Amino acid sequence: MDLELDAVELRVLGCLIEKEIATPDYYPLTLNALVNACNQKSNRDPVVDYGEDAVEAALSGLREKGLALRVTARESRTPKHEERFTEKFNLGRREVALLCVLMLRGPQTPGELRGRAERLFEFDGLEAVENTLARLDEMGFVRKLPRRPGFKEARYAHLLAGDVGETIESAPLSEAAPSDKARIQALESALAELRREFDDFKRSFE
Repeated sequence: MDLELDAVELRVLGCLIEKEIATPDYYPLTLNALVNACNQKSNRDPVVDYGEDAVEAALSGLREKGLALRVTARESRTPKHEERFTEKFNLGRREVALLCVLMLRGPQTPGELRGRAERLFEFDGLEAVENTLARLDEMGFVRKLPRRPGFKEARYAHLLAGDVGETIESAPLSEAAPSDKARIQALESALAELRREFDDFKRSFE
């Protein structure tokens, strides 16, 4: 994929795509609306706190790459912003929906993508998501990551910020995402509790 966006550009582009589909009545977006969209606490990972200068700089970078456009309507002096990513790469709604969710939430399984993309496109089933991911893989937009130990499903990551290293899936616990660490710690605690209960049960027969 001959495209490498930084973290702020990715968040800005993902928000423009999301709002274009989910809230078309309020699109294109003003700078203030776009800042709020980038910093909202739901449907975002990680949650960020970007200022207007950072978002404006990202918009400038996106315009240089042909992925965004500044527009000014006759009835309003406030400039607004819209995405050109979909048009530039001639992508359909299902492909855009998955890429948008990957931009806003990071690597995810097909099941997670299906649920989180519902507001943007309603897939018929998991197979439809997997088929779309396969097309995006062929086009160079996404990559299937190695399956993590203890997890049944592999995750997919976008390649809009460059290639994804193998280490993203094999990082030690100390470097794992907070949600992963919490899950592992909860499982370890539950296992320890089960062992204690089993030991107590055995002792009752001694």
